[in-house]
Amino acid sequence: MIIQPKTRGFICTTAHPEGCARQVQRQIDYVKGQAAIQGPRNVLVVGASTGYGLASRIVSAFASGANTIGVYFDKPAEGARTASAGWYNSAAFEAAAQEAGSKSFSIVGDAFSDEIKAQTIDLIRSELGSVDLVVYSVASPRRVHPKTGEVFSSVIKPLGDTYTNKTVNFHSGEVTEARIEPATEDEVRQTIAVMGGEDWQMWIDALREAGVLAEGATTVAYSYIGPEITHAVYREGTIGKAKNDLEATALRLNDQLSSQGGRAYVSVNKALVTQSSSAIPVVPLYISALYKVMKEKELHEGCIEQMYRLFSERLYAAQTPVDEKGLIRVDDWEMREDVQAEVEKLWAELSTENVYELSDLEGYRREFFQLFGFDTEGVDYEADVNPEVAIPNLR
Repeated sequence: MIIQPKTRGFICTTAHPEGCARQVQRQIDYVKGQAAIQGPRNVLVVGASTGYGLASRIVSAFASGANTIGVYFDKPAEGARTASAGWYNSAAFEAAAQEAGSKSFSIVGDAFSDEIKAQTIDLIRSELGSVDLVVYSVASPRRVHPKTGEVFSSVIKPLGDTYTNKTVNFHSGEVTEARIEPATEDEVRQTIAVMGGEDWQMWIDALREAGVLAEGATTVAYSYIGPEITHAVYREGTIGKAKNDLEATALRLNDQLSSQGGRAYVSVNKALVTQSSSAIPVVPLYISALYKVMKEKELHEGCIEQMYRLFSERLYAAQTPVDEKGLIRVDDWEMREDVQAEVEKLWAELSTENVYELSDLEGYRREFFQLFGFDTEGVDYEADVNPEVAIPNLR
């Protein structure tokens, strides 16, 4: 079939297998062009098929030579429907990792469930023995609690007062004012249940109890802080409450693992175009302005550059540098004073009339479609392509 992008709001409902494979290969080629890392040997990535999770898996396999298990919730092609981008990404990764001689396995299902945790533990035990790095990179709008069965749904809302600020329709380029009503207490509770640290804790507890978490193991989860421009809807909103819970979980896990030489961190990463960030009002416009500034200063990084720097200069450096809260900061270039000063200046002037001049909205839109395998150099999008792609080591 001929596969073209079809969008619905901030998501693309189609994905292109060849385009996704080329995007994965581009990341692999970047990592293979960098210095090797004396890092992990056996890695579990929970939330492994896109964004930072996928990049973490690529860095583990191709910079450190690690064996990896990826857990993710993606769907294969069915009838006229393409597979999800994460499915195609994972198929490409699995093939490349096996060709490179690394063990590589995929488990597809609900990472929040006890069943998937048990299946993962069985696979670790039979194929790897144990894991010495656990990356937690789950991004989901919904969670079914494995013990109570309660269904939680997350929301992106401010706290206390109605929030208004500029936002952009990145498809049309129209800059408008976003107006978001504040969250209720129950919405805050549910967002924390979905996006906070409880499931991360459950994963580490399950791995430890099963005896498949190696002595001296490291675990890391990902977060974002960002500038004042986005704070009301992000860091000081419902998502921020969930991230606070995630960071508190890291401190607890670090205490628990330290007796066996283990470590737990939250890494605060740069704002990037992801399926998750595209859903947050204000953020796409901020990222577009940020990209313009950082590209002009030659500071821009994508997911793979960020994760290589995290692994090589933070997690597996001689000493892991953290801030006063114990957080790893690879958002340091984004948050430089000169970068933020220029972004704020652009922000004050941004409008529909000048958005393409004062921001990198074109770059934002291109990266958005590349998430789904489109707008990728070297791909003939008029060619007939088979949407049914098998994942080599799917369990």
